[in-house]
Amino acid sequence: MSVLTGRIVKAVSGCYEVAAEGAGSEKAAERFVCKPRGIFREKGQSPLVGDRVTFVPLPEGEGRIETLLPRKNYLERPSVANIDRLYIIAAAADPAPVPLLLDRLIALAFDRGIEPLLVLNKTDLGDVAPLQQIYRTVPMRLLPVCAKTGEGVEALRQSLFQPGVSVLTGNSGVGKSSLLNRVDERLALLTGETSRKLGRGRHTTRHVELFAVGQGLVADTPGFSSLDMERGQWIYKENLVFAFPEFLPFAKACRFADCSHTGEAGCAVAEAARRGDIHPSRLNSYAALYREAAAVKDWQRS
Repeated sequence: MSVLTGRIVKAVSGCYEVAAEGAGSEKAAERFVCKPRGIFREKGQSPLVGDRVTFVPLPEGEGRIETLLPRKNYLERPSVANIDRLYIIAAAADPAPVPLLLDRLIALAFDRGIEPLLVLNKTDLGDVAPLQQIYRTVPMRLLPVCAKTGEGVEALRQSLFQPGVSVLTGNSGVGKSSLLNRVDERLALLTGETSRKLGRGRHTTRHVELFAVGQGLVADTPGFSSLDMERGQWIYKENLVFAFPEFLPFAKACRFADCSHTGEAGCAVAEAARRGDIHPSRLNSYAALYREAAAVKDWQRS
């Protein structure tokens, strides 16, 4: 019985579509609809889209996942593993951007070793300058785009077509699927394909799936509410300042070495926010996330 290596490219209701490695790109590779061995449940392991796995091919294009190969990172929401770039989609309007939600995603990316990029969509509906001002000192790319008019789509396309796994994420309604279809018109067909075992794809995304674009793979993910993001996904309070990298040059100058940057006397980060060297909105988000992290019990940290 042969054992192959592949990557999970789609997951729906306990079934996983795996693209076999070693036969060209994942775009052209043979794919198998697999179920995991029961031992995964016993170990409390859940395969994710993006995971590299070993699997045994079975008749009629089916298979059985044997092992999960080591991950370099993963996110719980959206549920994807081995991510290189996280494209955080916000809309200039409809829906209005929520800085705390954006900052949570940006911080998670930095904390997990993922490159964050902030994509400001629907520039035809509103001014993105206020958001650009908030993030001007954050070491990440900002891409103003408009799926409707095509503004900025070519820059987004060139970025997504790079090798690696890219994930698009953001609040429901910000236009993730529309941007993907504008980047590569073939995806309009892919998201509408019907799979006998894995169900119908929709433009309104209901599952996570990886698509081949250029030399890379890109995941469209279901939209979420702010409440969804507050469940089970946080950063240790000791690590949080490193997830706000524009704070670091100032944090070194704080009066106390253990300063939490949430209101202590002599906090150089707070002083930087007062001067405008970092945006006050970012410090407000940091404080909110720090309070969440500080409330996590020791037994939850394992």
